[in-house]
Amino acid sequence: MSNTPNEIKDKDDLRKELYALLGRLPERDRPIRVEMISSEEVDGVIIEKLLFDINGQELVPAYFSKPKGATGKLPVVLFNHSHFGQYEVGKNEFTQGRKEMQTPPYAIALAKEGYAGLCLDSWGFGERSGRAEIDLFKEMLWQGQVLFGMMVYDNLRALDYLVSREDIDPDRIATMGMSMGSTMAWWLAALDERIAVTVDLNCLTDFYTLMEKGDLRLHGIYYYVPDLLSHFSTSSINALISPRPHFGLAGEFDPLTPLEGLAIIDRNLKEVYAQDGAPEAWKLKIYPVAHEETAEMRDDILQFLRDWL
Repeated sequence: MSNTPNEIKDKDDLRKELYALLGRLPERDRPIRVEMISSEEVDGVIIEKLLFDINGQELVPAYFSKPKGATGKLPVVLFNHSHFGQYEVGKNEFTQGRKEMQTPPYAIALAKEGYAGLCLDSWGFGERSGRAEIDLFKEMLWQGQVLFGMMVYDNLRALDYLVSREDIDPDRIATMGMSMGSTMAWWLAALDERIAVTVDLNCLTDFYTLMEKGDLRLHGIYYYVPDLLSHFSTSSINALISPRPHFGLAGEFDPLTPLEGLAIIDRNLKEVYAQDGAPEAWKLKIYPVAHEETAEMRDDILQFLRDWL
């Protein structure tokens, strides 16, 4: 596999190595405390506003959604919001949508399909947007922390919370997101095998191609993990998801995901999924659009979830 260090190592060892690059993180087994702030019905969907104590540094607001009247254990989608430089949006993308994405918002769309959903405010976004992203990055760097690592940690603990809920089926967990949320989705799935299905929309970017094109500035500062390329490529991170189902969606005219890099990732992951005996579980589809979600993309995502979740 080209540009893929460490391909002969055991996947569990590689996950530990990848996690270790994420800086000085809180303990994974620290207690989780959650408070329900409110619960309301919107278009036949129950939306709970939650407040988590999961990292010991700052509280994490979130939205949990599920179909009204649902019984038994539900499949769930851990939804990761995007960036777009719109720090005030955060988890509201999940419940209210955004202009770059289709309607209805995913909290509603997923519930209509019978799925529960959870979306956190990431560091520096939504109700956590009091400090600038660049200030968070620099402050954490001084303390041996990595901003993206802290983002990942919060979502891994969100998984811990989800599997603790009596109304969630721990064997039917998916993760997805657009842009920054896409990157979070494939990192989470690479690190945690509890994620059964992965959908990444508009941010499956080959690191080496991005450097060759001189386009590092197009991705936010959160995206950069120290020393990552000494250990992993985009392909080798995503290879850790195999043989679990993974659907990548990209725009032909999206500068954040150069086509040359997508071709490298696609070739490498086809090889990995074939070796793992699941060639049908990896899918990349490129659409004639830029950095946005179209109606066709939304339809394809929901169908992929129906097929695999």
